[in-house]
Amino acid sequence: MNKLIKIFAIGLMLLTLLPMAVGAAAPYKSYTYSPAGELLNSPNAYVPDMNVDSDYIGLGDLPFDGARDLFVGPDERVYIADTANNRILVLTRYYKLDYIIETFVNDWGVPDRLSSPAGVFVNEKNIYVCDTNNSRIVLFTIDGEFVKVIDQPESNLFEEGAIYKPIACAVDQYGRIFVVSSTTYQGVIVINDNAEFFGFIGAQSDTLSALQILWRRFQTKEQREQQEQVLAKELNNITIDKNNFIYVTTSAIDEGELMAQITSKDPKTSPIKKLNASGADVLKRNGDFAPSGEVRLNAAPGAKIQGASKLVDVGVGPVGTWSIIDQKRSKIYTYDENGNLLFAFGDMGDTATSQIGNVSEIAAVAYQGSKLLVLDTANDSIVVYRRTEYGDLLINALQNDADRKFDVAKDDWTEILKRNINYSLAYLQLGKTEARAGNYDAAMEYFQKIKNTTDYSSAYKEIRSEWASTYFWIIPVAVVVIFFLVTKFLGYAAKVNLRATMKIGRKSVKEEVLYAFHIIFHPFDGFWDLKHEKRGSMKSALALLLFTIVAFFYKSIGTGYIHNPDDSQMLTVVGNITAVVVPLLLWVIANWCITTLFEGEGSMKDIFIATCYALTPLPIIMIPTTILSNVLLANEAGILSLLYALGFVWLGILLVLGMMITHDYSVGKNILACIATIAGMVFIMFIAVLFSTLMTQIISFISDIITELSFRM
Repeated sequence: MNKLIKIFAIGLMLLTLLPMAVGAAAPYKSYTYSPAGELLNSPNAYVPDMNVDSDYIGLGDLPFDGARDLFVGPDERVYIADTANNRILVLTRYYKLDYIIETFVNDWGVPDRLSSPAGVFVNEKNIYVCDTNNSRIVLFTIDGEFVKVIDQPESNLFEEGAIYKPIACAVDQYGRIFVVSSTTYQGVIVINDNAEFFGFIGAQSDTLSALQILWRRFQTKEQREQQEQVLAKELNNITIDKNNFIYVTTSAIDEGELMAQITSKDPKTSPIKKLNASGADVLKRNGDFAPSGEVRLNAAPGAKIQGASKLVDVGVGPVGTWSIIDQKRSKIYTYDENGNLLFAFGDMGDTATSQIGNVSEIAAVAYQGSKLLVLDTANDSIVVYRRTEYGDLLINALQNDADRKFDVAKDDWTEILKRNINYSLAYLQLGKTEARAGNYDAAMEYFQKIKNTTDYSSAYKEIRSEWASTYFWIIPVAVVVIFFLVTKFLGYAAKVNLRATMKIGRKSVKEEVLYAFHIIFHPFDGFWDLKHEKRGSMKSALALLLFTIVAFFYKSIGTGYIHNPDDSQMLTVVGNITAVVVPLLLWVIANWCITTLFEGEGSMKDIFIATCYALTPLPIIMIPTTILSNVLLANEAGILSLLYALGFVWLGILLVLGMMITHDYSVGKNILACIATIAGMVFIMFIAVLFSTLMTQIISFISDIITELSFRM
């Protein structure tokens, strides 16, 4: 019995210790964004595993307390640029101190030492140290033996007296060294290990050309100061991937431009670029938002910090993934090779707490196999994150897609959706998989869930092409039938209008409405007879106005998904009535007020009737165009815009001619009256807004008085 009690007690102790063995829980939430910019919680792809500080490393009495850069070598050893202590710390793959690079004997046989090294890069053979305060790069072997000093390159493209301060570097497989200097605005400096200068790449679009830089040598100090505003923004870090693509970041772009490019995806103002060998930005920005960090700038998780992200480093991960760090928020954002956000995590930690993952100030990020390392300068430590099962599943799905194992990838993405039903990328990849298999209807359903009109349109194109090839004979028959019906209707309307012309006495509402089809093709005599021969009335005008409102309402609910994915055109009945009636009444009232002063012959009733008849082209064009929007692709949206524009231009011409004939104006006088009418509409709207604001303030004032009196009585 005692033995059983002891076994039970030991088992209970092991259970209580088990959470410590598997790592601490994440002190943050991972998330992604919906296409509308809504925050969507996500399972954690990475969770904090351990905290590596000076004691763990084994630095003893010489802790690192001013590190700026972190790098993981090909052998998974970890390199820390301990800037404040003028040294490079080399750790084993298990984060124990291996050796320190601090002093060396230089090329002249003189003892030398590093001074504030801000960056480090390592390949299979060498260690490249950005010896910042000494304005040079120092080359060591992989074992820490000194090789050579790479001094500042010489070129006429450098301005006279320019200061060279290398803070980060990367080396491609051909031995070219790409250097970021904190005092150089022309872009990334490209040299070799003999300090031979090859040129600049990756500068912002507003940088000076080589000719302008040379011309600056002959300018006065005042002229140079005036030209400072066109200089490019300096870069702050650089990373290179296995395919020799270079990632560079900057945090010196204007805040407003940074915020605008999140939705515009303008590469000119992007804080991160992916450069090829010639310096062209090849970063894919195919996600819902530009890959530049936080999206909900004023409502971010935790929302203590506002504004655009401050990017200071990039870490290149597996399967084309890459991560950026937002130093402002201490968050990590990871993207795939197409610029889709995979997940974001992290938060501004509290230095008073010791919970793993409470990062206070991120300075650098690097991948170590399936682990993610983050340099926390506020806590002088490295936080090691391990990839979770969900993260493994995500990487496997990306890898299978890259290897074109789409059936296996489909299972992975389906499993991901089971764990994260709001994951946009899973819907996107499943839609693409179904499209590759020819299941276009299923693909369209996936694309519609994430409002991806581009791929939805591509899938719909295949369905439309298949339908057209099967029923190709229907298209010309339909065109002929539609043309025949339109011709017959116009002929019928012409006959009715001709009979109504000979008819003595009052015209029927049908005759008055059909007369609109005569006016739109013959506006001069049409508007003349409308007023002087009483071919129209308030009833017919209201019928045409109602027809226009119905057309607007149908457009709001009947536009094809491809051309209205967000239901942005969806209006209520009241909204559609307002969209038509309010501008019409403003025009009628303003035109009557103006033409009364300019001796116009038309009454307010005449103006209203003529305006309603001028509306006729809108429903005539809007209804068939709305029907057409259900069969046109995304790249054919210009056809719809052209047709809608045609309707409004036609309306404008009829409106101007109608007012000229109604008021018996000359062309010049009518144009002036129409311009004055538009100005009058603006003035009426201004008065209406002013009056409503004033009434709101009066009501608020009276309400405050009543409230005050109720408290005092």
